[in-house]
Amino acid sequence: MQSSLLHVPIKRLSKVKLSILYQRITLMEPILIITNLPDKKGAAALAEALVDQQLAACVNILSPCTSVYRWQGKIESAEEIPVLIKTQRQHYEQVEQLIKMMHPYELPEVIMVPIMGGLPAYLQWIAAETPLSD
Repeated sequence: MQSSLLHVPIKRLSKVKLSILYQRITLMEPILIITNLPDKKGAAALAEALVDQQLAACVNILSPCTSVYRWQGKIESAEEIPVLIKTQRQHYEQVEQLIKMMHPYELPEVIMVPIMGGLPAYLQWIAAETPLSD
């Protein structure tokens, strides 16, 4: 649903309407969420759930990598599957909750990166595939 506020000259909008417009634009901001899972099966299950629920337009499941990190005072290493999730800011909390629910780790990596630019048609596609709820 397109907001009618987007078609009104900014100088005519009240502070309340400007705030609503800013919030709406911010929620429409494309983001990249990065996580890692211990296996391809778990990564695929997460990807399918995110796309099926329209919480992500696209999920890239990358090749395994080795992660080296400190956990509970010890240096550890593990083979992990990096996952890149393309969505909109409005969906961040739901994506985070789904990752935490489906992830076997006590503390999964969940990092949000704003997408500051990109091919306009691709960014529009992300928006179309992850509709905003009112």
